[in-house]
Amino acid sequence: MLSESENISKTDRLLLKQYNDSGSSHCIGQLYERYIHLVYGVCMKYLESREQSQDAVVEIFEKLLVQIPEEEITNFKTWLYVVTKNHCLTKIRQKKVQFLDGLEELISDSFMELEALFHPKYRDSLEDSAVDRLKICLENLNASQKECIILFYYQEKCYREIAEIMSSDVKTVKSILRNGKRNLKICLTQNDG
Repeated sequence: MLSESENISKTDRLLLKQYNDSGSSHCIGQLYERYIHLVYGVCMKYLESREQSQDAVVEIFEKLLVQIPEEEITNFKTWLYVVTKNHCLTKIRQKKVQFLDGLEELISDSFMELEALFHPKYRDSLEDSAVDRLKICLENLNASQKECIILFYYQEKCYREIAEIMSSDVKTVKSILRNGKRNLKICLTQNDG
């Protein structure tokens, strides 16, 4: 007699075979419904945002429709966990790249004219200097702009989450963030030389 987990695993393999044979997304829907709590839980662990996790759950389901026929899956639950984890890590990396691009945009005007920036000998000290200057300029912002910048760029909160934290609306948060970024850029440019 098969244990419950062996039974589930056997059912998973049967549904995968049916999907590969027929292409019916109903089979994947049944599998996904069985493990959606696992997917959502992993997404919450890595993304730490209900909204982003819900979006990721949908994206992962769409991914499965394409990936499953290309893979040889022996244990669907384990495979799905790995796919979900990798999807979340990719999202986190993309967000970090966007964050760094945003910071680079803020400080690029004030540092691009410095030839020493391109010389490896001076690069580390100049980057440290840029971070120090950014911190000083951040401290000079008004309280709401500083809070918005920290929540958005450093804590990676979305507009809606920031609006809830600040007891405001999304439109106001976007405006405060835009003004804060502008003021940071002005401060960095003024302190450049």
